[in-house]
Amino acid sequence: MDMWLIGYFKQGGAMMWPLLILGVFALIFFVERFLFLHKGQIRAHEFLEGIKNLLRKHRLVESLTVCEETPGPVARVIKAALLTHDEPEKILTAIQAAAIVELPALERRISTIGMIAKIAPMLGLLGTVLSLFESFFSMKQAGPYAGIETFSASIAQALIATITGLALSIFSYICYHFLLGRVRAIVHDIEWSGNEIHQFLGDFGKKTSHHETHN
Repeated sequence: MDMWLIGYFKQGGAMMWPLLILGVFALIFFVERFLFLHKGQIRAHEFLEGIKNLLRKHRLVESLTVCEETPGPVARVIKAALLTHDEPEKILTAIQAAAIVELPALERRISTIGMIAKIAPMLGLLGTVLSLFESFFSMKQAGPYAGIETFSASIAQALIATITGLALSIFSYICYHFLLGRVRAIVHDIEWSGNEIHQFLGDFGKKTSHHETHN
């Protein structure tokens, strides 16, 4: 099996090396992004409900500790809101600023995988064209001794680069859209959690002020 792969790789021509390098990068970036996004995605509804319960009991320090110990952008956005809980006019700004900081980290390297999906077929096609050019040149030198079988074998070898490029493009394309889906889900959780904690802190602050006024 290993010898077959080595032979397949050699027959593909010089463009197989760039395709191999792109394939390795696509795989590494996908695994790294998958683990990063998986770690950062939490059950936002349950997490936020827990934070609200702590705040209702006036346990602000404990709620901040929970945010610090919970991985992911949702917890960090909630923490930014809690740090400005006593300044209602700054809560929304703090949430938006924290969310803006998180977005580039979520999207990092995903565009590179998308670029690989676009470049791979072109590199494969280029490899095929170069291999065909070499084949025609060799057949011209061979003259009448070059038969149809030799020509067919040369075309088959030339197509290896195109097949590899298309396979890499399909793999990268699937990885790209899978990761984009995970990013969109986390962004949705950030937006929902930010709106919820903003509304909750605003209502909670009004109730607290009203209670203190009557006391």
